[in-house]
Amino acid sequence: MEIQGVCDPKFGEVREEFERNFSERGDVGASVCVAVEGETVVDLWGGIADPETATPWQEDTITVVMSMTKAATALCAHILADRGDLDIDQPVAYYWPEFAQNGKERIPVRMLLNHQAGLPGFREPIPAGKPYDWEYMVARLAAERPFWEPGRQYAYHSVTFGWLVGEVVRRVSGTSLGTFFREEVAEPLGLDFWIGLPLSEVPRAVRLLPRLEPATEVIGVADLREAVVSSGINEPVEWWNTPQAYAAELPASGGITNARAAAYMYAALSLGGTRDGVRLVRPETVERMSRVQSLLVADALGDITAPFGLGFMLASPASGFPRTRFGHDGAGGSRGFADPAARLAFGYVMNQMSETPRADALTTAVYRSLGYRPGQYGIWMPQAGL
Repeated sequence: MEIQGVCDPKFGEVREEFERNFSERGDVGASVCVAVEGETVVDLWGGIADPETATPWQEDTITVVMSMTKAATALCAHILADRGDLDIDQPVAYYWPEFAQNGKERIPVRMLLNHQAGLPGFREPIPAGKPYDWEYMVARLAAERPFWEPGRQYAYHSVTFGWLVGEVVRRVSGTSLGTFFREEVAEPLGLDFWIGLPLSEVPRAVRLLPRLEPATEVIGVADLREAVVSSGINEPVEWWNTPQAYAAELPASGGITNARAAAYMYAALSLGGTRDGVRLVRPETVERMSRVQSLLVADALGDITAPFGLGFMLASPASGFPRTRFGHDGAGGSRGFADPAARLAFGYVMNQMSETPRADALTTAVYRSLGYRPGQYGIWMPQAGL
């Protein structure tokens, strides 16, 4: 397996683990990128983009990153809040009047970001093809009745998060979520990151490959889980590989990018919100992004979840990773995060979906390369003198 790109010798362990992802953990094609102090220290790619044609993974290969997209969507909301255009403690209905139906009049924007709004699915199935129809999906959510009293429980809004937060961004900014992200984040930072892929970029996008193993079955609240599963949008992976899904703005799970662009987006957040003269948000907004909103508990669907901030996954205590880390994983294995305390940004993207610990192995190698070691209570900490 030929690995291409650059790797600072200090981060040689990251390259070794990246190679092991191919030889031992099932990777087919992938990329990994790490930035420290805003400077690239690892930018590697390798493997096969398309097993049917044996096309190699290229420097500019991109793929669907599933829920990694949620971080980009949340960032758009934080940018508007940072500018004073959006108050996350205002009711959603203040910005989106149609949302004030069926007991949702007082739900604040904050609860959309932290998965407490009670809208993780739909009571009636979504017709085939309708997830591509933005107006239809937001109208369905505006009319839906919460599955619990908002704020009383938590459940991961796996696909509805995108339309909920995205519609608030659209109402406040006057432009679609994908357009806002492109104009305010991707273009200023030079990111190859898309929420709604232009036709001209489709040849570089590679298919996600189905999981190597079945997804873990979780027993939860039967009627609620059934509502989420039967909503017509928890589809097989091939659904995400279609031209319609590429072109649609699916801001919970349809973003398309590579490790480099993901890491560079987080690099700005690792530096207090500004990189290369481009300010996304102020340092105090970065701090607010990573503030714990929900703790490690079983959610309303019965899943055991990591702590969540305002749209971002935080480091689980069980993982041992520093609590200053925040970002978002994607179904099947992708990961991106920032750690402002370490001035660190990370991105990992792959085409083979799997539960093998590929992202964890790379993350551990990054922190080890920075001189971190497990400290009190098993949490990784920088070691004195390193």
